[in-house]
Amino acid sequence: MSYRKHATGGVEGVGGWLALGLIAGLLAATPVRANNLSISNVSLEGQNTTDDFILVQFDIRWENSWRVSTGDPNNWDAAWVFIKYRGPGGDWQHATINLTGHTAASGSTIDTASDGTGVFVYRDGDGTGDVGYVGVQLRWNYGEDGLGDNDEVELRVVGIEMVFVPEGAFAAGDGSTTPRANFTLTTINTAIATTTPSGTGSLGGEAGGFPTGQATPNANWPNGFGAFCIMKYEISQGQYAEFLTMLTSTQAGNRFPNQNGNFRHTISGSHPNFVAGVPDRACNFLSWADGVAYADWAGLRPMTELEYEKASRGTRLAVADEYAWGNTSLHNAPYAINNDGMPNAVVDNPVSGTGNASYATTDGSLQGPLRVGIFAASLPTPSRTEAGATHYGVMEMSGNLWERAVTIGHAKGRAFINTDGDGALDANGSANANNWPGDDAAGAGFRGGAWGDPPPTLRVSDRGDAAGTFAFREALLGFRAVRSAP
Repeated sequence: MSYRKHATGGVEGVGGWLALGLIAGLLAATPVRANNLSISNVSLEGQNTTDDFILVQFDIRWENSWRVSTGDPNNWDAAWVFIKYRGPGGDWQHATINLTGHTAASGSTIDTASDGTGVFVYRDGDGTGDVGYVGVQLRWNYGEDGLGDNDEVELRVVGIEMVFVPEGAFAAGDGSTTPRANFTLTTINTAIATTTPSGTGSLGGEAGGFPTGQATPNANWPNGFGAFCIMKYEISQGQYAEFLTMLTSTQAGNRFPNQNGNFRHTISGSHPNFVAGVPDRACNFLSWADGVAYADWAGLRPMTELEYEKASRGTRLAVADEYAWGNTSLHNAPYAINNDGMPNAVVDNPVSGTGNASYATTDGSLQGPLRVGIFAASLPTPSRTEAGATHYGVMEMSGNLWERAVTIGHAKGRAFINTDGDGALDANGSANANNWPGDDAAGAGFRGGAWGDPPPTLRVSDRGDAAGTFAFREALLGFRAVRSAP
């Protein structure tokens, strides 16, 4: 394969991209950004016309990375990286990545998904701080995707920041005496979701594969005990806009919220040109159908409500009425935002030692979501509480936008199985995965509260809306996806 430059250059969004074709000469992709993650210098190297593969090379960097192999939490953050391509006049397709044959840049490691949809790129040893990896190479089996050696294609390399949640027991429910449909405190200590709670759990209540008093889900229901990776941030408006640009006209028409200017939503345009005015702001007005379509397209899946609690609380003892940062401290005055609408937007008035989240009181007159990761960038003193971070380093799991999760409180939710997305959608732009709650949202619910809600909804174990079926777009609704661990 040889190369040509795409006519429009780069766009704000989730990856770097380059067009490829019959004109000789390599041209670098324009760097683009997705909340602290950038992919640049995309090229093709080492074509093998016998086995019909080629190496997709790129540089990748992101901020605030870590890997910790001792103590608790024992985890890392990563970039989930996948490739989209299309031929002239064709639709965007998901590239098939080989299980081996990649080249990890110095200081990094690559874990490939068993279905070839993407890879996790992360540190190869302990450390913290910004990372930059030059010359990462992924083996793309273009022949498996039906392409010939000289076919003309366009490429986009997409990256999403993720956090690894390791296998282990955790507490579901927090033992609160003033709950809103809180789980009866149970230690989840097995990955077999049909194991009936009994005996004494080390983290409280009985121990089993699902919470005491709940109906039994199917055996493959992701109950949070097994390892998984979760998006570090809620889907941003820039990420969602870029997703829309890679859909067909019909698909994009069904997935476009069309709410520009309402409650701090800034995505505008028409097919195939969509743009987010504030790309790093969390994306609101996402219905359940919108969120799971993004997840399926990206090779991810929706999380369950038990995975929400595991990712928030981790392996520690539950604290009654705790928020995602592990205690009941909560900032209680309207936030003042410096550089609002910019990538470096920060909260001007956080209080040392106080938990931060966007909810009805702190939202004040803003009336909409904040930049993803804003509290970590606003710390008066470094702490999990002030960052509003979960046990594992996931951001904004309390407040900003509601987290959508598959519920154990509905028969269709209990039928959900641990199936990751395949990178493709149906003709209407809906997720095509089996056994996920459908576009009607039956089996899906809400956790974690949002910018317009009162404090009780932000609590990790609050289940007041956990089984609430709501299929529509709304200003308080966002989405965050997960994937089974490599």
